[in-house]
Amino acid sequence: MARRSKLSEQEHTELLQAIKADFDARLARLAADPAEWVTLLETVACFGARYTLNNQFLLMMQAEQRQMTPTFFLPYGNKDATSGWKKHGRQVRRGETAFHVWAPIRRRPGEDEAARREAAGRPVVREESGRPAVQVVGFVLSPTFDLSQTDGEPFEVPSVQRARRVQAAGGRTPQLLDGEDPTGVYDDVVTLITDAGYAFDLAAPGSRYLGQANGVTVTGHGGGMRQVLVRADLSPAQRVKTTMHELAHIRCDHVDRVGENRHRGRAETEAESVAYLCCRALGLDTQTYSDAYVLGWAGGDLDLVGQCAQTVLRVARTILGDLTPAGEPADRNVTGDPAAVVEGDPA
Repeated sequence: MARRSKLSEQEHTELLQAIKADFDARLARLAADPAEWVTLLETVACFGARYTLNNQFLLMMQAEQRQMTPTFFLPYGNKDATSGWKKHGRQVRRGETAFHVWAPIRRRPGEDEAARREAAGRPVVREESGRPAVQVVGFVLSPTFDLSQTDGEPFEVPSVQRARRVQAAGGRTPQLLDGEDPTGVYDDVVTLITDAGYAFDLAAPGSRYLGQANGVTVTGHGGGMRQVLVRADLSPAQRVKTTMHELAHIRCDHVDRVGENRHRGRAETEAESVAYLCCRALGLDTQTYSDAYVLGWAGGDLDLVGQCAQTVLRVARTILGDLTPAGEPADRNVTGDPAAVVEGDPA
């Protein structure tokens, strides 16, 4: 029996309908129940925030239909065994049915197509000469397989946590680090903050700007001040979590949008969710924050909840990418943001 990776036209149509219905239902549950939000973060952390919200929901839907807990996804691989599971010496077993994810379609649009896209308000990347560049022009359902569907050479799931431990040990896989913070990312997170143009300092509780907060990001105050302050008396674990929270505020673009009509509850939910997700993916199990932080500001508005979820996954994915040593395998099928497809516009 052959591996099943292609869908018939009817199966494709039925899957598109199921994806849209499932996406709307999951979004509604997120808006209605803060516990659902925390469950999403837990699930996303297992995969190191590798997927967009749409692909995360899509994989969750398919896994639930099969009553299984997925581990790690890669495509089957090309004939030259330079990609996917073939690259790692593993074969997808015969009879296994592929999962599907939204994969970007990259090509150079013609001038007529580029003009139509621009007239419709869609961005078109152009080279210096004015010629349309190779770019994402749409999304297509593409097959991928879970580790549990393969046989072959031993394969250890390349989590962000494992990758950093191997790097810290000079290529050897060590035991869990001693101390209250097992991640070893504190200095790197501080570097990401300073690379963004912010000074970073530890400060005594009650000091100017910090007050009784664990951390604060300060801008303005005459002279273009940009500074992150974190309490100096925090435990190592709390210090890295708080520092990650302030980095999340910066990466979510909260600090430069103070004057906009932006609810503080949303900003705190996004920053705390990013910090929780990243720390969990790195091996630091931080305490789940109060339900008061989560989604009360949204008032059940599905669009706002969806925007928040998209932001959290996007920012967490970029932070974890910056903290992951180079050379780790990735599923190239899951890049991009196919929101237009989920909304019924395949572009």
